Amino acid sequence: MRTAVLGGGHGCYAAAAELSEKGHEVWFWRRDANAFAPVTESRAIKVKDRHGVRTVAIAHPTTDLAEAVANAELIVIPLPAIAQEGLAGQVAPLLRDGQVIFLPPGTLGSIVFAQAMAKAGNHADVAIAETGTLPYLVRKHGPASIVVSGYATRLPTGIYPSRLAGHALPILQRAYPSIEPIEDALSGALMNAGPVIHPPLILLNAGPLEHFESWDIHNEGTQPAIRRVTTALDRERMDVREALGYGAPHFPLADHYDESGDEWMYGRRAHGELTDSGDWREKIDLQTHRYMREDTALGLALLVSIGRWAGCPTPVASGLLAVASAVTGEDLYAGGRTLEALGLAGLDRAGMDKVMTDGF
Repeated sequence: MRTAVLGGGHGCYAAAAELSEKGHEVWFWRRDANAFAPVTESRAIKVKDRHGVRTVAIAHPTTDLAEAVANAELIVIPLPAIAQEGLAGQVAPLLRDGQVIFLPPGTLGSIVFAQAMAKAGNHADVAIAETGTLPYLVRKHGPASIVVSGYATRLPTGIYPSRLAGHALPILQRAYPSIEPIEDALSGALMNAGPVIHPPLILLNAGPLEHFESWDIHNEGTQPAIRRVTTALDRERMDVREALGYGAPHFPLADHYDESGDEWMYGRRAHGELTDSGDWREKIDLQTHRYMREDTALGLALLVSIGRWAGCPTPVASGLLAVASAVTGEDLYAGGRTLEALGLAGLDRAGMDKVMTDGF
């Protein structure tokens, strides 16, 4: 299957390598030609994971976005949500009927891309998928080298508009067999694990993060008191899902930490593999890091806004967002990806269902 992978992040390199190994014809696009040169010149990425170390050939690394997107059945965009708006404006005019975009995860980026298409005057029937997490626990170890600590084993995924799910899901599952269909893109956005995992870990570890040269928020940074906050925050996410009528499984984050529970998105041993890798012992700038800019300023703001719209209180999420606003010196709700910012807050339940089913 002809597949485009767009972006230069950790997950983008992992997607290009894994999909190439699976036999797909991968067109891997990155904007920065200089940073991308080691891949474009070697046409390969070095991968280290539980299967060993190997070099994976990449068929078509390119810095030409139109070339990458043209004729692709599937377009995978594993970039942070903060990059979606800029890229959506570039991609929107290039899309055509029948293509499928995959945003892992999305933070309701499906609406961002749909609105960019409308602004560009492109009325192609394009399906946009949102899932709960990046399919990889991965870090770059060089300009053409990655280490993958884990692969997603379950990817709950919603389609926008959901009327295209019958077309989109078989294409997605050819690339990612672990995809499990759920109701729609809003349900997919409310599966996003990042806004549940990362805001408590960075805010409740703010002292060590600013004091030490590096700190592992997933290892010594994950203590019982912090886990209790995470559990309460995740309960709010699940309460919002239930208030909107979305059914189980809700993929509670507690299953990520409990190997004896139901299998979570990365399987039963993922947390241990993550902490054992040492790759998450890093310097996190609380002003600029994506855990603040993506998962908190966009993701947590989105959760709070959906809770308000649904009449479902989210005191822990709201409190964390207020603390994060104090840390950054910004009103993160006002500048976040909220239903208000997306132009959806004025819809009633029936109107929201219609948009998620039929599109704009």
